[in-house]
Amino acid sequence: MSFIGNVFWFLLGGMPLALLWMLAGIFWFLTIIGIPIARQCFKLASLQFAPFGKQIVDEDRSGVSLIANVFWLIFGGIELALANLAVGIVYAMTIIGLPFARQSLKLARLSLMPFGKRVEKKSRG
Repeated sequence: MSFIGNVFWFLLGGMPLALLWMLAGIFWFLTIIGIPIARQCFKLASLQFAPFGKQIVDEDRSGVSLIANVFWLIFGGIELALANLAVGIVYAMTIIGLPFARQSLKLARLSLMPFGKRVEKKSRG
C-alpha cells in the first residue's frame, strides 16, 4: 500500500511541493547562518516526496529544540501547518482522499515544529 500511495501522492502534488521545499532549503543553506533551517526544509521535502510508510519520531526534547521551534513558528511554521491542514481537510471531504488527508496531517504536525523530530520508515509488525 505504501508504494501505491506514494506514487499517487507524488503525481497528485507531492513532487512540486517537495521541490519547493528543496529550493527553500538550498537558499537557507547558502546563508550559512540558516543551515539549521535548511536541514528542516530538507526533512520536510523528504517526507513530502513520499509520506506513506514513514512516521515522525520525537528525537530531542532539549531547550535548544524548543527555542528553534519558537523561531520556526514565528517565521512561517504556523502558516505551513495551516496550509497542510487545509489540504488535509479538502482531501478528507472525499472518501477516497482519507489516506491522503492523514498524510497531510502528518506533514502539518512536522511543519509546525520540525526541530527535535526525525522521519523514519515505519516498522512492520
